[in-house]
Amino acid sequence: MPIPGYDPDDIDDKLEGSLTDDQLESHLSDAELEAYRDGDESLIDLLEEDEVRRIVDDEDPPLDASD
Repeated sequence: MPIPGYDPDDIDDKLEGSLTDDQLESHLSDAELEAYRDGDESLIDLLEEDEVRRIVDDEDPPLDASD
C-alpha cells in the first residue's frame, strides 16, 4: 500500500534491505511471496501500510534531542 509523500521505489528498496527471507515468509502469504519472487508484485504493494511503517521506522535511528 503506497504511503503518501514517499517514493514507492525508495521504500521498496529499504524494505528489501531490511527483511530477511524468514521475515518475508512471515509477512507474506504463499501466493504473495510467489508473486514477489516472480517480480509480479513489489513489497510496497503487498504489505499493509502499518507493516511498512513499522519496518521502515525500525531501521531509522532515533533522533537525539540533545543535538
